[in-house]
Amino acid sequence: MNGITGRMGYRQHLLRSILPIRDAGGFIAEDGSRVQVEPILVGRNEAKLRELAEQHKVSEWSTDLDALIADPGIDIVFDASMTSLRAETLRKAMLAGKHIFTEKPTAETLDEAIALARIGQETGVTAGVVHDKLYLPGLVKLRRLVDEGFFGRILSIRGEFGYWVFEGDIQPSQRPSWNYRKEDGGGMTTDMFCHWNYVLEGIIGKVKSVNAVTATHIPTRWDETGRPYTATADDASYGIFELETPQGDAVVGQINSSWAVRVYRDELVEFQIDGTHGSAVAGLNKCVAQHRSHTPKPVWNPDLPVAESFRDQWQEVPANRDLDNGFKLQWEEFLRDVVAGREHRYGLLSAARGVQLAELGLLSSAERRTVDIPEIVL
Repeated sequence: MNGITGRMGYRQHLLRSILPIRDAGGFIAEDGSRVQVEPILVGRNEAKLRELAEQHKVSEWSTDLDALIADPGIDIVFDASMTSLRAETLRKAMLAGKHIFTEKPTAETLDEAIALARIGQETGVTAGVVHDKLYLPGLVKLRRLVDEGFFGRILSIRGEFGYWVFEGDIQPSQRPSWNYRKEDGGGMTTDMFCHWNYVLEGIIGKVKSVNAVTATHIPTRWDETGRPYTATADDASYGIFELETPQGDAVVGQINSSWAVRVYRDELVEFQIDGTHGSAVAGLNKCVAQHRSHTPKPVWNPDLPVAESFRDQWQEVPANRDLDNGFKLQWEEFLRDVVAGREHRYGLLSAARGVQLAELGLLSSAERRTVDIPEIVL
C-alpha cells in the first residue's frame, strides 16, 4: 500500500477498508474459499511507517517500493501517492505482473493514462481505480431512482462540491500543500474532474462536451512548515457538461467545485437531478426526492416573506439495505475480481476518460470555449 501515510491512503484505504477486512478474517470468495489480506505499508517517511505498523499490528513496512514490486510474493500494488509519481508506479507494477488498485487521477496527461490502460489490457492483470462516490449511500439511492424511472425524462443534473481550505497562515491547512502547486500535480480540475466523469457516467450517461472556467482564488498559501508559497494551481473549477443518457436523451450538467467556498448545504457534496416526473437531491449519505404529483406550486412574490418550508416538501429515500463504507465496498469487489481472475468494472479505461475530462476542462478554460469529448479507443 504505497502512499499510506497520506490522508486518503491512511484513513480511507488502510483504516476504513483493508484493516476491517483483515480483522474480520478476510472474505469468502465465490468458490467458497476464504481469502485473507495482509497489508505492507509503503512510504518515504520511515518513522511514520514504523509508528503506523506498530499501532495497527501490521508486520511489514518498507520505504523501497521497487523492491516490493519485484517481490514474487506480493499480489497487489495499491497507490495513493502524489499524482506526479503514480503513472510510473502503476506501469512498473503491471509489467511485473501485479494486480493494481489505485487512487485517481491515474496520470497527469491523457497520453499517459491511455498508455496505462493499454498495458493493463496487454498484461491481463486485474486493474481497479477508486470510484468511491458511486458506492456512497446517497448516490446509490440516486442511481436506484434513475434505474426505477422515477425521474421520467432526465433534464439536468447539478452538483455543488467543496469547502473552505484554510490558507495555513493562522490556522493549518487541512489539505497537503502540493494540491495547490501545478508543478506537483495539484489543481482542482485535475483532482476532481476525474471524479465527476465517473459520477456523471455512472448515474446519467456519456459526457459529450465540457465548458469550464477555472480560478485560483487564493494566490498565496502556507505549507506544512509555515512558509508562504505561490499557489500555481487552480483551487476552483466551474463546469458545464453536455450529457447523453443510454436512451439518447440530452441532459445538461453543472458542477461547481471549490476549495474557497463556505458550506451552506446539508453535505459537502450534493447532486440534484431534475426530470419531467420528479426531482431528487443526494449527498454522501442522504437522498430526498419530490415526485411531480407532490410538487407544490410556488408563486413568486418578492414583497412578502416566504411562509413555506421548501425542504419540508421533500421525502427521504430509504436505503432498504445495509450500505457499508464506499471505499471498503469497492475494495471487496476488486479483491473478489482478483481472486476470480476477471476484469474490474471500474478500470484504467474509465480512469483515462476522467483524465481526459480534466485535460479538456483545463483547455476549455484556457481557450474560453466549449470542447467536444472524443471517444477513447485503445
